[in-house]
Amino acid sequence: MSKENPVSGDRLRSFIKRIEKLEEDKSSVMEDLKDVYSEAKSVGFDVKIIRQIVRLRKIKAEDRREQEELLELYMAAIGE
Repeated sequence: MSKENPVSGDRLRSFIKRIEKLEEDKSSVMEDLKDVYSEAKSVGFDVKIIRQIVRLRKIKAEDRREQEELLELYMAAIGE
């Protein structure tokens, strides 16, 4: 950085600490997700399907319908 805009060590340290905390939180959440999927699998649910449902539920219903229609159209086009 130039002399007119020196690096603020305190501000930079603050950003780094916040990022590190979020990374820790992310690791914890990822471990919790792994545990929940494992628990679901242990009682007989298909985790692959659960992941697909979670992914689909993030999509707006109208967008999901459009995707399903395109999928059907493309599958028909290749004879499947």
